[in-house]
Amino acid sequence: MFHCPCCFVYYHNTAAAVGCVIDTGDAILFLIRGREPGRGKLDLPGGFVDPGEGALEGLRRELREEIGWEPPRPDHEAFTLFASFPNIYPYKNIPYNTCDLFFALSAPGLGGNDLRLAEDEIAGIRFVRPEALNLDDLAFDSTRRAVRAYRALRSPQANG
Repeated sequence: MFHCPCCFVYYHNTAAAVGCVIDTGDAILFLIRGREPGRGKLDLPGGFVDPGEGALEGLRRELREEIGWEPPRPDHEAFTLFASFPNIYPYKNIPYNTCDLFFALSAPGLGGNDLRLAEDEIAGIRFVRPEALNLDDLAFDSTRRAVRAYRALRSPQANG
């Protein structure tokens, strides 16, 4: 917080970020991060919401940028918001406080040949069954929490 005694108080507010569980029916699409933080770890497609964007507009843009794909349905009903968690995104020694919004999307049959990766930031992709995923392989705590929440939605007994 910065305070000018005669003018105003500036609050460094939380940034909005979005992530997407893309469920192909057999597995979830994970990205292999090509940059720090979390280089080489798994993450969900997504990123920061830009000024002037809503969460879903930002998510659609991130999907286009990162994997060269977006759902064929143009409406926002294709996405289901299922979780939100606070996160700290460490970038160049600056801890950005974020509010991460996680959406789910069904994309039966989506495969690697349907995607065009942003090779400057994405090192690869993996399709993993949610129950087979090792949560320690994920880059961020909020993503681990989101995968747990998604597992619980799919199968309430498998929420660990």
